[in-house]
Amino acid sequence: MLLKFYEWLGTVEMRIAKVCVIVLTFLVFLSAVARSSGHPMSWTVDMATFLFAWSVFLGADAAMRKDMLVSIDLVVGRLPKKAQWYIKILNNILIGIFLIGMVVFGFLLSYTTYFRSFSGLPWLSYTWVTISVPLGCFLMLMTNFLKTKKIIKEGSDGV
Repeated sequence: MLLKFYEWLGTVEMRIAKVCVIVLTFLVFLSAVARSSGHPMSWTVDMATFLFAWSVFLGADAAMRKDMLVSIDLVVGRLPKKAQWYIKILNNILIGIFLIGMVVFGFLLSYTTYFRSFSGLPWLSYTWVTISVPLGCFLMLMTNFLKTKKIIKEGSDGV
């Protein structure tokens, strides 16, 4: 049941990331047209920044889920399967440690930006942008944990 929820969550985050990119693109275009016609709209840049942060972190987890992150395995691919398995485990542990740090410090950053607001959107706290860091990294941490668990299981089945 937990895996069903995880799959549903992945679908939702992918849809949100797609909508963020589409709206972000429209807002940047609108801002350029408005600025060219002599009526700049500063709020569009601020909203685009907000949407960009969310699309980056949600998109990063979506890419991690589908194994579409950049990886260079030129050297590792030539090693024996057992060595590759150990390197994958070590790599995922290091990624997990990094993501834990990003979650912790991301929440601290979100707390400290509570009273900061956008110049074009004074009603929107900057915390809504910075909270994308720990939430996106937490989603990636869950993905990393599940992938590591799968790698360990596959390795115990006969690497």
